[in-house]
Amino acid sequence: MKSVNRRDFLRMAGTSLIGMTLGGAALRANAQELLKKDDPTAKALNYTPKSTVDGSRCGNCMYIQGDESKSERPCAIFPGKLVNVDGWCSAWVKRPG
Repeated sequence: MKSVNRRDFLRMAGTSLIGMTLGGAALRANAQELLKKDDPTAKALNYTPKSTVDGSRCGNCMYIQGDESKSERPCAIFPGKLVNVDGWCSAWVKRPG
């Protein structure tokens, strides 16, 4: 097994950070279509545009992206789609903080 020196580690970490940042920007830029309940991924994750789970909604999930003033925003779970901030799916995870 090859050991990684500090310089190589910092180079890999920096490249990863840049990739994650640009990937998040691309996700926000490409999300255009509102997620429908009959979408196969939405069905698999029990997505609903109106949460029935107390205290859990897309708007306070760690996967939601974009402008917090919008009622429909991109989600990392559903690439290229917008979700309703009042929605919910089984992938919901509380946003830290």
